[in-house]
Amino acid sequence: MSSRKKLIAGNWKMNKTSADAVSLVQEIVSAIGKQTDVDVVVCPPFTSLESVGKALDGANVKLGAQNVHPEPSGAYTGEISVGMLRAFFASYVIIGHSERRTYFAETDAFINQKVLASLKGQLKPILCVGETLGERESGATLRVVQTQLESGLEGVSKDLMTSVVIAYEPVWAIGTGKVATVEQAQEVHAFIRALLAKNFGEATAQKVRILYGGSMKPANAPELLSQKDIDGGLIGGASLESRSFLDLVKAAAAVK
Repeated sequence: MSSRKKLIAGNWKMNKTSADAVSLVQEIVSAIGKQTDVDVVVCPPFTSLESVGKALDGANVKLGAQNVHPEPSGAYTGEISVGMLRAFFASYVIIGHSERRTYFAETDAFINQKVLASLKGQLKPILCVGETLGERESGATLRVVQTQLESGLEGVSKDLMTSVVIAYEPVWAIGTGKVATVEQAQEVHAFIRALLAKNFGEATAQKVRILYGGSMKPANAPELLSQKDIDGGLIGGASLESRSFLDLVKAAAAVK
């Protein structure tokens, strides 16, 4: 049995007004109570970070953001810095999500700058990697994942690597209802851990949590979460409703 604590993180994307966000997080906090078996993170839109952060005060749920800019301040209209996120007591930040890579043309080099800036500012990055359907069908999955992972972690020290979370998100399974088979998911998670061992040492690799981020739902979560190298989930649609999100937390807690 792995000593890594399971992590369930909700990525709300561009959903929920501030009032809606507070209502959702209050339901989650009320149901989670004092459980500490699973780490739980919610990542609301920027507009709800302050209100959700206040609603999480004293709770066993951490606050995360969906994006960050690598510069500490400056003329970057519409962006938000590590310091601004830390002022809301954010603990985590999603970096390199496939939607950022696809719709906003974020490069591996830019994503790497965000990872380094986040770690410097004591924010834990959730670094996303994953292949498109075309890349999987052409047999390029592992090559794509390796490039994204190694580029994204360039310059990260062995000591700081344990503060990084990796999320494997097959792009073709995000929001589509398609899910990688358990075997497909475990294969890539094991490959990622082997790469981490090669680059940072086996002891460090065994401490890093690797999440699955492709349409995880209460129905498929138990089997996915029971895999040796799957340490939790980066949850999209199922995190927008408290019952389904809480069911995923329960599924993670039930894995022995």
